[in-house]
Amino acid sequence: MAVNISPRSLLDQRLVEEVADALARWQVPPESLTLELTESFLMAESGRSTDVLAGLSGIGVQLSIDDFGTGYSSLSHLRRLPVQEIKIDRSFVGRMCEDPNDAKLVRATVDLGRNLGLRVVAEGVANRETREALTQMGCDSAQGYFFAEPLPAAEVSRWLAERGGSAALVPPGATSPPREAEGRGHLHAV
Repeated sequence: MAVNISPRSLLDQRLVEEVADALARWQVPPESLTLELTESFLMAESGRSTDVLAGLSGIGVQLSIDDFGTGYSSLSHLRRLPVQEIKIDRSFVGRMCEDPNDAKLVRATVDLGRNLGLRVVAEGVANRETREALTQMGCDSAQGYFFAEPLPAAEVSRWLAERGGSAALVPPGATSPPREAEGRGHLHAV
């Protein structure tokens, strides 16, 4: 499960303990929780939340940079943050099949993430063509209307059950997960 977290929350030194307690109470493995932080906050961050980020990573919670590519990030910031994932912003992904420059930026970001050992998620996937292009690029995961519209929490269990609870989710109308590309893994929906 991925949860957006506010910058203000990262200034709360009790956050690590509260998250750890909630995970233990609900018997959820820490690696099953991804906390998403916006790139603009992380790049402007003066270091006050460094201990909180390190603590969250230390208990096994996954950290993701959301809206990657829309801020003014530097590679030195990316190198020092305890993140496991970057999410390519929909403003690039949504037009990558029509705009060769967007496609190049998406490919470069996928390659950068993979070379740094990070999972790469593409936001805003709206059609099969985009999903297939991302699969060929080696992108790890995708999210967008191609897979499902936003759902109320109460409907997520039903939606997953209809698809066999598979981690490699299938788009509407399909009967099986996406086929594995030669030498690549499945492109998972998140």
